[in-house]
This record gives sequence, structure tokens and C-alpha cells, in this order.
Amino acid sequence: MSATVGGLGLLRVGRAPRVVERNLLVFRRQWWILVSGFFEPLFYLLSVGVGIGELVGDVTLPSGRAVDYTAFVAPAMLASSAMNGVVYETTLNVFFKLKYAKLYDAMLATPLAPVDIARGEIGWALVRAGVYAAAFCLVMLVMGLFLSPWGVLALPAALLVGFAFGATGMACTSFMRSWQDFEFVNLAVLPLFLFSATFYPLDTYPSSVRWFVEWTPLSQGVVLTRGLTTGEVGWELVVAAVYLAVMGIVGLAVASRRLARLLLS
Repeated sequence: MSATVGGLGLLRVGRAPRVVERNLLVFRRQWWILVSGFFEPLFYLLSVGVGIGELVGDVTLPSGRAVDYTAFVAPAMLASSAMNGVVYETTLNVFFKLKYAKLYDAMLATPLAPVDIARGEIGWALVRAGVYAAAFCLVMLVMGLFLSPWGVLALPAALLVGFAFGATGMACTSFMRSWQDFEFVNLAVLPLFLFSATFYPLDTYPSSVRWFVEWTPLSQGVVLTRGLTTGEVGWELVVAAVYLAVMGIVGLAVASRRLARLLLS
């Protein structure tokens, strides 16, 4: 019980909005950077979902219901958009601020604490992920890819995906020693994008690796967003939401402690 209370305590806002405000002021003249991250999943949707979808036809969901291939791929692109929106913000950008700009050292001269910095940077990453996800949801709405009223929860679900990956990304960044270590980021993100039941159903995988793919983080995010947009709502969505929430809380805890060790020692 105490561990749970401690984990939830990490989610208090505190002074984190000051960090988010600082990033907003920096990026207000570079708004195009925020917009650019939206186009990659959109292009994938149009090229793979719409283009290849004409050849593939319908896809059968676990319940046995058939849906258009574009409607199958779109929620996976939504989850991927949220993941990409936070990972590079909480890895490359945070690493530069921590190791080279020494921005966080200056922040500690204010009332901000390491946990406020961690919350603020993850919060800012969620702002970016929210921009990408909201724009993508609008495209899905225009294309008629929301097949269920549960789709109204797709945006919060995408933000949960962003929280999980953003917190974990920042935690991992605190252990990185040089720019070469970021090769591991690409090594993790690209396979997750390609092999998380993003473009084809999970049952197409060999049984020997299916269980592993099923429990990867992005796969859980895809289960959540796809279930909501297609109306395939069941206990597996609750499991996915808990999985992502725990992943985010653990990542935030590790990031906060690592920042405290790096900045205060």
C-alpha cells in the first residue's frame, strides 16, 4: 500500500508547470517543430493504410468481426505517434539539457527540485504528444475511422501511451553517457513500431514469439487504442491501461531519483 501511495505521490503537479511554461516560451517561435512530428504517422496511414489497404481488404479482429484495413492500422498509428512524440523529446533533448546546456543545474538555483524537473519535462513531452495525437484523431474523424463511441477515449489513451514512453525514455536517458548511446533508442523504437501488431493482426506471428510481442509496451498501447476506436472493449483494455500506467510511474520514479543523484551529488 505504501509503495502505491508513494507512486501516486509522484504524479502530483508541484512546480512542474514552470518547466512546461519555460519550454513553451522557447518553442513559441519554433512551432513548426511541433507540427512536423505529426506528418510521419499520417504518411504511413495514407501510404500503408489506404494504399496497401486496397489490396488487403478487411482484417478480422479477435472477436471475429471484420473491419477495413485502414480502420485497423489507424489506431496503431495513433499510438505510434504518441510514442514518437515523447521518446525523442525525453531522450535527445533532455540529454542535451542535462549534459551540455547544464539547464537543470540552473533550475536547481530556483525553488524547483529534481522531481519537479522530471515531471515538467515529461509533462512537456505529453504536450507534444497531445498535439500529434489530437491532429491525428481529427484526421481519423474526417476519414470515418472511428467505428465506436468509445473512440472519444482514444486521445486520453494516446496520452497514457505517451506518459509510459516519456517517463521510461527520461529514465533511460539518465543512464546514457554519450551521443553514441542513442543508437539503442533507435534499436528499441523501430522494432516496436514495426512488430507491435501495427500493420497486421497478432495471430499472424509464430506462436513461439507471439507471447513476447503481445507484452511489449507499444503492443499494449495498440491494443488500447485499437480496442477503443473499433469498439472491441474488454478486460484486455483494462490490463493494457494498467500496464502503461505502471510503466510510466516506475519510469518517473527512476528518472526523479537519477536526476537527484546526477544534479545534487
